[in-house]
Amino acid sequence: MRYHQSGNIPQKRHTIFKSLEDKFYYEQLFGTEGFHGISSLLYHIHRPTQIKSIGEAKDVTPKIAIDKNVTPRMFKGMNVTPEDDFMDSRKFLMVNNDLKMGLSKPRKSMDYFYKNAECDELLYAHSGSGILKTFVGNLEFSVGDYLIIPRGTIYQVELHSDDTVFFVVESHSPIYTPKRYRNEFGQLLEHSPFCERDIITPTFVGPKDEKGEFLIKVKKENQITDFIYATHPFDVVGWDGYFYPYKFNIKNFEPITGRIHQPPPIHQTFEAHNFVVCSFCARMYDYHPLAIPAPYNHSNIDSDEVLFYTEGDFMSRNHIDLMDFTLHPGGIVHGPHPGAMERSIGKKFTEEYAVMVDPFRPLKITEEALKVEDPSYKTSWLESEDHSLEDRSQE
Repeated sequence: MRYHQSGNIPQKRHTIFKSLEDKFYYEQLFGTEGFHGISSLLYHIHRPTQIKSIGEAKDVTPKIAIDKNVTPRMFKGMNVTPEDDFMDSRKFLMVNNDLKMGLSKPRKSMDYFYKNAECDELLYAHSGSGILKTFVGNLEFSVGDYLIIPRGTIYQVELHSDDTVFFVVESHSPIYTPKRYRNEFGQLLEHSPFCERDIITPTFVGPKDEKGEFLIKVKKENQITDFIYATHPFDVVGWDGYFYPYKFNIKNFEPITGRIHQPPPIHQTFEAHNFVVCSFCARMYDYHPLAIPAPYNHSNIDSDEVLFYTEGDFMSRNHIDLMDFTLHPGGIVHGPHPGAMERSIGKKFTEEYAVMVDPFRPLKITEEALKVEDPSYKTSWLESEDHSLEDRSQE
């Protein structure tokens, strides 16, 4: 991350700061990892600590259906049920101790505020548009935008349509850009597939100087608790630092290509503790005269592999629809479907877009995932078309 400043701030931190009416502003350190990690300083009109009441906690722990999985699986995201409420719409399909991931299809804007007090969030906009409103400013989003929301950020989402779909990742560790693409000062290097110009920071808006009752839903340890505060949480007159939400569009990722097929790490976009996120984007295929553009068969011994298909036609897979998830567990060989390798030879370009998550600890499968699973996927590499048709007819 890079330093950013918005609004009005004092010349020196931790010093007296007053309004033109001679009223105190109240400083807040916003950061993680104690006082060691990156942080920002926020300046509020009112004390940000004024709790009026705290309601009962609602348990939202994902229900695990399969604790130990070695089966290749496909989940049909198209069949995930939409919900009116933003948080109710968040359906987690795969989880482990490092992350949760799934799909969200909210139909209505949020009429409350929300804070994830234990996880960074990645929201990838598969469809729809709107505004992510936060206490440090707003981010307009549309199709293809990654929204990276650090833990502790208070936000609302305003939707511009009722067909918005997010691919959601909640991370128990901070989500960063890849270290190998940054120098010792944190600047993205010349060979990085994106640069700071592609990272969009919040647009600062005027503070909300309002008193009353403001509902903030706080998530911690798989529980959501209703907090009622006495002042509007977006009363920030200015802030500065390195810790803030931002957006990055998948189509600003500049693919790395080569004469022969390049491995998935070249697509890496983000990293966290024990997992990485990659962007598969429209790109030129390999240009060796004997190149095979389709990926070679491989087994990720140390990681599971999840792909979320978001746009285009997917050369290496048969019978793939948009919003599908495929899961290839670590240690189990996978590769192109029958005919895909042969079809790829001679192709020059692909228009596919997909988001890949590779966790380095095995994923558990939730009950929500089994509701939308395609059971024929595990045998879809068989070369017998008769078997494939028979398997599908039993769905």
